[in-house]
Amino acid sequence: MTPEVADALASSDPVVALESTIISHGLPRPDNLRIAREIEATVRDAGAVPATIAVLHGAVQIGLDDEAIAEIAGNPEVAKVSVRDLAIALARHLPGATTVASTAYLAGLAGIRVFATGGLGGVHRDAAESYDESADLFTLAETPVTVVCAGVKSILDVPATLERLETLSVGLVGYRTDRFPGFYRTDSGQPVPWRANSPEEVAEIMEMRNQLAQRQALVVANPLAEHEQLDPRLHDRVLADGLAELTAAGVRGKDVTPFLLGYFHEHTGGASLAANVRLVRGNAALAARIAVAYAALPR
Repeated sequence: MTPEVADALASSDPVVALESTIISHGLPRPDNLRIAREIEATVRDAGAVPATIAVLHGAVQIGLDDEAIAEIAGNPEVAKVSVRDLAIALARHLPGATTVASTAYLAGLAGIRVFATGGLGGVHRDAAESYDESADLFTLAETPVTVVCAGVKSILDVPATLERLETLSVGLVGYRTDRFPGFYRTDSGQPVPWRANSPEEVAEIMEMRNQLAQRQALVVANPLAEHEQLDPRLHDRVLADGLAELTAAGVRGKDVTPFLLGYFHEHTGGASLAANVRLVRGNAALAARIAVAYAALPR
């Protein structure tokens, strides 16, 4: 843990956890390093301390210095590490970038209550046959963190994912919206059960969940503004083509999401990447404001 993050946690100052997979696997080099620094700067500008999480040199790193961020961004051997992979990567001293699941898990262990990411994983479209569901869902069912996201990745089965979140008792509120965001799109076509209109309101919900000793996560769904979203017609066309290409190529399992996200980047002329960066920055800013509001609550 960096001294900055340790000092902030010891003083109950606002801290926001950030995943590192988006740096190593979600953004193209060399832009990924610049964008990672910009995301951390967004958290600082909103009054919180950023804590990007990764596995490096046989240890969990809670907060990365500039050298560590550069290694995650530039080393093509960095592994994508979920919760089940953590012990193996640590024992073998492998560099690892943390997913939503492992970032949430490690943030919870460190005492960080707020986490910003892009989009959650969820139930895949062919899950009835493949049983393919993201580990994000099960980790969020056991980790009392607040996750600010732009919904779940739009390549997934969104209605099934929402049903799964309900079954797992994961809390869900829309931030200034009654609609569940669709990652690249403002609206996935699905509703949210509750709405929160300010960071202070989210912080109050967090505190009440503490008093109830709820062990599940709270998901804050923060949509892109309509003028910032990927054109819905372009999105739907590229998604249909990408799913067909996916089937033809025989891509399965953990390779499905990176394949489709890469397909979007290639076939939208970079528009999906630009939307992705916008939503991550927006989520980082909101997460920081929530962390500030939570830290200000009387204890």
